[in-house]
Formats: sequence, structure tokens, C-alpha cells
Amino acid sequence: MRSLIFIIFTAIFSVPSFAQWYETQGHAIINSSKMQARTKAIENALKKALLVAGASVSSVQQVVNGLLMQDEINIRASGEVNSFELIDELYSGNVVTVTIRADIFPKERQCFSADYRKSLLITKSHIKNREQANIGGIYSLDKVLVKRLAKKINADGLYLDTKLVLKNNTEFSRYNYSLQADKIKKLTMSLSDLSGSQYVLFSEINDISFANVENNSWQFWQEDIYDRHFNFSIYIYNGSNGELVFNQNYKNSAPWHYSIRDQVDVNSNTFWQGEYGNIINQTLNAVITDIDDNMMCQPTRGKIVKVSGNEVMINLGKRQGVKEGDEFSLLHTKNFTSDLGKVYAGFNISPFTVKIIQVSEESALAVSSKGEMLDNIQQDDLAVRY
Repeated sequence: MRSLIFIIFTAIFSVPSFAQWYETQGHAIINSSKMQARTKAIENALKKALLVAGASVSSVQQVVNGLLMQDEINIRASGEVNSFELIDELYSGNVVTVTIRADIFPKERQCFSADYRKSLLITKSHIKNREQANIGGIYSLDKVLVKRLAKKINADGLYLDTKLVLKNNTEFSRYNYSLQADKIKKLTMSLSDLSGSQYVLFSEINDISFANVENNSWQFWQEDIYDRHFNFSIYIYNGSNGELVFNQNYKNSAPWHYSIRDQVDVNSNTFWQGEYGNIINQTLNAVITDIDDNMMCQPTRGKIVKVSGNEVMINLGKRQGVKEGDEFSLLHTKNFTSDLGKVYAGFNISPFTVKIIQVSEESALAVSSKGEMLDNIQQDDLAVRY
């Protein structure tokens, strides 16, 4: 049955002529409540509409300005929503699909680099206290978690294009624990160079213990159901200079409905549709929202892989959203060492700019805007659009 909801802000504002309707679908799994699943589906659809319209979504727990406040959805947008319709609602098995139409007039883009998808290398996560994974045998959560994160970013994120490296653990957690910032910089720059990525994401699963449990003895386990914590941290570093650009910690918990002897398959749909898997999914959704908001205006940096006269080849292409006619500034990479022996990555801004004349999937050819010979531009320098 079709249902219709109109929500119009009571705040007084002029409606610009370029307001547009955006129609999109949202999906959610029905666990215990159809109403909760419906709300999540609407939230998912509205988020997509706002992002496609150029809005910036920062939260999905409650809507500012009164939008869907009764459904406990919260979305802050850089654009305005004039009205909203729920035009279709379909239940099939344990999935609810909604179709919405939102009248959105976005504000102007905050930065040129929002037009591009930044390449992000996602590394295998690290369970800091592996003994906490004993109950359920969820040792592979570190690998499965980031695979789901990468898939979600590519499906729902607007500003990142991900690559995964899962075969080996990195030394990040050890360096991070011992506050070895210089070694983290070198590790980041090395991984960025090897993968051709602009940014590198490291993560740590800090806590998957049980609430209200004084020790790790299995004797505490009776018929009661205990909450299990999920504490997760992400760190995003700039691959060009190894500097930290974003860091956030997420804490949550949910009931663990398995018995003490159950070996849980964290790859299974059963796990991800359960309460604990669902709370991890919600955390990952929050991660993606925060990453999009914070990475949107980070500079898009392409590495120069070839120089010939007044032409350069950069390692950004159609996959990242580069188009013919786009203009980039050029930076010289300049590392220097302090008197204390500490290595810093720096850049000199070149007076040259270049314009893209040819684009392939993952690279682009650019020529100097005024036809000058790019004499002092070298391989591994950067092409940047802010």
C-alpha cells in the first residue's frame, strides 16, 4: 500500500528556483520491528538523496529542523530540504524497501576537490586484545570488518575510491602504541607509493569484551544474555607526507545471543543480521558519514608519473572523476631533516598550472596552461586541485 508523508519546515526562507526533486530507494533488514526497519530504510534513502544533491550528511540518528524527528532520524545537510514524500513501501521476506522523493536545493559546493573521488588504501584492522575474541571465535573480524567497510564506502560514499590490502598485518598498531609517529609516516608513505593511493586508512578494534563481567573466566556464563562491546578507531593519513588527517573513535554495544561454546561465522548473514552484527553495521555507517564529511574537501593529489616537455602524466583518471579541461596546480615534493634528525615531508608550490587534455581510467595527460616547458617538474611531484 502506498503511503504519503509530507514534511515541510516551518522556518521561513525563500525557495530558490533551482530546487530539484530527488527520488531514490532505501533498504533495511527487518529484525524485531517492522517500524524500526522502515525508519532505517527511509534514513538510508534520504541520506542518498541529500548526498547526491551535494549536501553534507553528518549524523543519522535524528533530523535537524524537525525533519522526521518522530522517527528518530537526524541528518544535517549543507543544503535545504523543502518537502519530502514517501511514495512507496514494499515488504518482501525480511527486507523492507522504500522509495522517497525529496525536494532539495543544495548550497554551493564547499570546495573544488569535492568533485573528485580520493583513492584510499584500507589496511587490515587489528584486534588489540585477541583473547577477547575467544568467545565466539571471532578472530577473523579484523579482516571481515574492513572488507565490509570498503564495500560500503564504494557503494554509499561519494568522495573515496578504495583499495584493500588484507594478506598481511602492518606495523601500525605497534608504532601507534609506542607513539612512534615518524615510523607511522614512513609506513604510510611507503604503502601509498606501492598502491598508488592518496590516503591510507588504519584501524583498531579496541574492545570486544562483555559488559558487567569482572574477569575472562567462562564461569560467568549462565542463562543470562550479556551485552558485548564494540569499540573501534580509525586513522586516515595523507600518503604524500604521512600526516594524520582524520581520527575518530566509535563505541557501542549490543546483546550477544550466542552460547559460550558457539563458534560464530562472522562472514555469515546470520551474524550480520543479529543484534551485535547490526550494531557493527550501524557503526560502519557512521564511519562512512564521518569520512565523507571530513574527506570531501581534502585536496585531490595526483602523483606525476611522467614528464615530457610541457606535458605531464598523473595517476588520477576517470575512476576518480577527472575530466578533460580540469586544471591542477603543481607541487614539488621536498623532504627535509631537522637538526634533531627528524624527517619532515614538505612541498614547494610551482608557478605552473596544467590542464587535462586526455583521460583514461586511472591516469590523465595534462599540458601546461600557458604552453611553458615544465623544466623543474619531476617524476613523483604532485598535481593538486583544492
